[in-house]
Amino acid sequence: MKKLMVTNNTPREAIQLYYGLKEAGVSSMLEWWDGKKSIDIAISRVKLNIEIDTEYHMMTHEQAINDLEEAMHSFQNGFTTIRIPHVLIKYYLKETVTNILGIMEGLRVHIKAI
Repeated sequence: MKKLMVTNNTPREAIQLYYGLKEAGVSSMLEWWDGKKSIDIAISRVKLNIEIDTEYHMMTHEQAINDLEEAMHSFQNGFTTIRIPHVLIKYYLKETVTNILGIMEGLRVHIKAI
């Protein structure tokens, strides 16, 4: 895991969330390449990308545009991207996993409807 953190700049909280999801029975991938960039956690069965926000500072317009473009890229490929603050995982891992399971269920229903 240390190699993954150093090589890909993977947040510690992404690894914690990965194992929390795994414990809940969710098959996910760490540092999945989406064709444009590496995604912290991807759950391909429901087309969900999870990004962990590790830095809190005033968002610049450049960062906002970059985030919007990344979301557009994901949607164009049929994926939903959510961003989770690292402190949420650090202090509320169980609740975060529970909410992601709820999001997955909603996405699963939507996929079946199509």
